[in-house]
Amino acid sequence: MTDLTPFDPHATRIAPSILSADFARLGEEVRNVVSAGADWIHFDVMDNHYVPNLTIGPLVCEAIRPHVQVPIDVHLMVEPVDALVPMFAKAGANIISFHPEASRHVDRTLALIRDHGCHAGLVFNPATPLDYMDYVMDKLDVVLLMSVNPGFGGQSFLPSTLPKLRQARARIDKWRAETGHTIALEVDGGVKIDNIAEIHAAGADTFVAGSAIFGKPDYAGVIRDLRAQIAKGASLAA
Repeated sequence: MTDLTPFDPHATRIAPSILSADFARLGEEVRNVVSAGADWIHFDVMDNHYVPNLTIGPLVCEAIRPHVQVPIDVHLMVEPVDALVPMFAKAGANIISFHPEASRHVDRTLALIRDHGCHAGLVFNPATPLDYMDYVMDKLDVVLLMSVNPGFGGQSFLPSTLPKLRQARARIDKWRAETGHTIALEVDGGVKIDNIAEIHAAGADTFVAGSAIFGKPDYAGVIRDLRAQIAKGASLAA
């Protein structure tokens, strides 16, 4: 469980995806990437049903929880969703996000996540409209835009995500102005040093990066370069 205090609206966050980590030494990998400056650990859950791949579950989340103090950001690419929510909450997740197409009752699933002490998020595939947001803003802590089709790491960023990020940012900023509630805007898929500035300028404040970090010889150097480009993106947006 976690403190449900809203995220800092002025902060940016880098969330390395362990999908690209060396699973033979996963504890060491998450410790190293956090020591290198990661803000969250992104945890991709795939069920070979909602997406055509099979990855990891609550036992792995529970295994890495003692290795890091930063939030574990669980992205459920599964169908159905609700049965896994309490399992991941118990395993140490801090944030749980899911795809609206995978839940029969989106509002109820978001409430379930928050009732279990976790921040709740909705994930939008490249072809999923943002309209779902409009009816559940009061239960949202994170909006995650997929900038690739979900299921596999190492894909290229889809440029069509940029206008969608701007649309999501406008909705989030309007909601914050009306209510004071902050919603993080996360992007996942093909985020690299050479495009993260443009992604931030479009409105993202939280960045999932897998192959851009894991497998590189110097995690701290990559994260430092990503942050430098994020700062460049802030100046582009100004």
